[in-house]
Amino acid sequence: MLKLVSALLLLAFAVRCHSAELTLQGELTQGSLIRGTLVDGSQLQLNDKPVTLSSDGHFAFGFNRDAALKHKLTWLDGQGKPHSKDLVISSREYDIQRIEGVAGKYVSPPPEVTERIRQDNAQIGKARQNNDDRIDFMQDFIWPAEGPISGVYGSQRVFNGTPKNPHYGLDVAGPTGTPVYAPADGIVTLYVSDMYYSGGTMIIDHGLGVSSTFLHLSAAEVEQGTVVKQGQLVAKIGATGRVTGAHLDWRINWFGERLDPALLVPKR
Repeated sequence: MLKLVSALLLLAFAVRCHSAELTLQGELTQGSLIRGTLVDGSQLQLNDKPVTLSSDGHFAFGFNRDAALKHKLTWLDGQGKPHSKDLVISSREYDIQRIEGVAGKYVSPPPEVTERIRQDNAQIGKARQNNDDRIDFMQDFIWPAEGPISGVYGSQRVFNGTPKNPHYGLDVAGPTGTPVYAPADGIVTLYVSDMYYSGGTMIIDHGLGVSSTFLHLSAAEVEQGTVVKQGQLVAKIGATGRVTGAHLDWRINWFGERLDPALLVPKR
């Protein structure tokens, strides 16, 4: 039944425009990664911003947690003829927890670690800007670890009336040392063993700006620069960084857009 629904969903997104055929795959909702192909397409834009096409016409883009609900794709076919398609995505509701009486040190980091946090974020941001002409992201993603889901994308806590950043990952609980596997083919573009917030942090690039980030790792099983295959052991779950227990925080990005990994894997 799931395969049938996916096939119908893909069919519903197919657009035939003379010599140019656009196909889109993915759920049109906030937090979703959309993957597609453009036959004979020479240029593609989302909301007037360029979207890179691979050498064989594949591409990806994504909608963040709070993305607007109306978007426009425009493209030129191989003959230079313009085409367009309006996209309307659905909104989502997220779990918001309001907690009062929290000590100040847990609401904001101490000033002495500000520079360390800035450097951590700069390394992560640089790794997520890769735009390699690879289409590993077109694979059907698999779960990177076994274990109960302990946190979901989009949830947010409000401490003493101050909203904290939303949670942009999918948390899988498990004892320290639990294996972490590559959810799709890719290249390891970053591994740092002890970032301030995220502890052991690894990024795997899947091509054209799509990447997986693994947080709170206890160890890496591959080095930065390693080409990995889907299902390959890459790391181990840990409790490093600012956490209350061992778990894997898995995140999906399209460049700076933070997306929901749960929309890429089979439901549990």
